[in-house]
Amino acid sequence: MSLCGARANAKMMAAYNGGTSAAAAGHHHHHHHHLPHLPPPHLHHHHHPQHHLHPGSAAAVHPVQQHTSSAAAAAAAAAAAAAMLNPGQQQPYFPSPAPGQAPGPAAAAPAQVQAAAAATVKAHHHQHSHHPQQQLDIEPDRPIGYGAFGVVWSVTDPRDGKRVALKKMPNVFQNLVSCKRVFRELKMLCFFKHDNVLSALDILQPPHIDYFEEIYVVTELMQSDLHKIIVSPQPLSSDHVKVFLYQILRGLKYLHSAGILHRDIKPGNLLVNSNCVLKICDFGLARVEELDESRHMTQEVVTQYYRAPEILMGSRHYSNAIDIWSVGCIFAELLGRRILFQAQSPIQQLDLITDLLGTPSLEAMRTACEGAKAHILRGPHKQFHCCSAV
Repeated sequence: MSLCGARANAKMMAAYNGGTSAAAAGHHHHHHHHLPHLPPPHLHHHHHPQHHLHPGSAAAVHPVQQHTSSAAAAAAAAAAAAAMLNPGQQQPYFPSPAPGQAPGPAAAAPAQVQAAAAATVKAHHHQHSHHPQQQLDIEPDRPIGYGAFGVVWSVTDPRDGKRVALKKMPNVFQNLVSCKRVFRELKMLCFFKHDNVLSALDILQPPHIDYFEEIYVVTELMQSDLHKIIVSPQPLSSDHVKVFLYQILRGLKYLHSAGILHRDIKPGNLLVNSNCVLKICDFGLARVEELDESRHMTQEVVTQYYRAPEILMGSRHYSNAIDIWSVGCIFAELLGRRILFQAQSPIQQLDLITDLLGTPSLEAMRTACEGAKAHILRGPHKQFHCCSAV
């Protein structure tokens, strides 16, 4: 590696270890079927002042206030998000579904989305606008992203004529787990304001609360994501890789300094536009970091290929290091254009990691479950193999 390359990589890591947070307008995620041409990225980054996470009048949470307790951070985030769930600063009404009412399909037909979105925008506009003669319908174009927890459409917002993303979050009151996930993601989308973190432009209320089964979230339209870029034939320069990694680390620094673990960092959750601007999205699995090691955390997090060894080994307590592990896997994937650790099962995933990085020490396995320890200790002691995978 050249001296210039080493300096660039050192600067990139400094963005996480000691970088400052920058505030920006809310932005949003999208999946486009046509990969945009990526221009040469701009490598000169401006210094930004520190900013508080202080939407509305809620208590501020400083992005670098590491000593703030997780309970206080969670309370501040909840209070701030509650004040922002609609532009009018009114408390949203989340009623229970009507008795016996069947949940709607996860991916509605275009006509259903058009009717629901148009009616929602009309109701919202009637409450907040002094210009009732303005054209109100949002015209759906096409679905651009599907997932287990919703579908995203590319639409035109007639209020300003801009192309935006409209995410439908269906069956939001189907059960308590669904309610918690949706509310948590809405809190994140409304609360964060950063160049490299996705946030909500608007949350549309249904026209009739008796049929409040789904929520529509308006976000900025992004052209692609890092997964689509990696699997595409488009060449990626070292400058592209550096800029992408810099932005991922910068966004994670912002989240981690507020005590938030993303817990599902993967290329598909890193949205990219045609100017090489990257934004972290999908906060359905994000949590406030638990500092008390006696408090257990769920292991059903992170797509397997990007899952840290401590989670694969059954640890019930982990830190923001799990997100940084995922970034390392993505770094290797950007360089090699293939998944670094691709296995069929968690045990095989762990074996691939130890084959490359060596057998972990007993101290490193302190919080692992007994079965995982036994599996590691049964095998031969492995040594670290430098740079053999990329």
